[in-house]
Amino acid sequence: MAGAAEHGVGPHPQPWPADPRLDPELLAEGDRRNVIDRYRYWKLDEIVTDLDRDRHPLRIAIQNWEHDFNIGSMVRTANAFNVAGVHIIGRRRWNRRGAMVTDRYLHVQHHADVADFASWLTEHDYSAIGVDNLHGAVPLETTELPQRACLVFGSEGPGLTAEMVAACDQLVAITQYGSTRSINAGAAAAIAMYSWALRWARE
Repeated sequence: MAGAAEHGVGPHPQPWPADPRLDPELLAEGDRRNVIDRYRYWKLDEIVTDLDRDRHPLRIAIQNWEHDFNIGSMVRTANAFNVAGVHIIGRRRWNRRGAMVTDRYLHVQHHADVADFASWLTEHDYSAIGVDNLHGAVPLETTELPQRACLVFGSEGPGLTAEMVAACDQLVAITQYGSTRSINAGAAAAIAMYSWALRWARE
């Protein structure tokens, strides 16, 4: 759109800083990426390395049966909370549009099925916490999530499959006060990650 404001920063004034973390191409052309100011002009792999030093133990998992457009939104939120990893269960290809390339700064792992994902959880001592308004779910806001939690989300609409529910250690639901049966999956993921962060995130 004509007259639209540009995001990010333009070319860096010379002389350029003598910092090996910086990308010469970005310094020359400007950095329009969706990153915080601290990482302006940094090389991608340098940003990932820096994030790895302080990642939270929280992980998220998403069932990908329907190429749900909300997956990208969930991944973007996972990046904002600097989670340890994202697990995609089902189809390997997922809708990345909403992620706005934030998946490049995360560790994304694919599992062909629920059984493979459940084995990974056991091997790495993680508790699977299903987030869905199903029978037997307890209110998220009154639940203390474990530090080594993997929050599990289903596709928009059908939610978690019965097989995934069986693989979860616990089910939580976000209390609602209006007439709608459920809230958007991407919004639910953001609320759940924030709830975990209130208890366990470091400043």
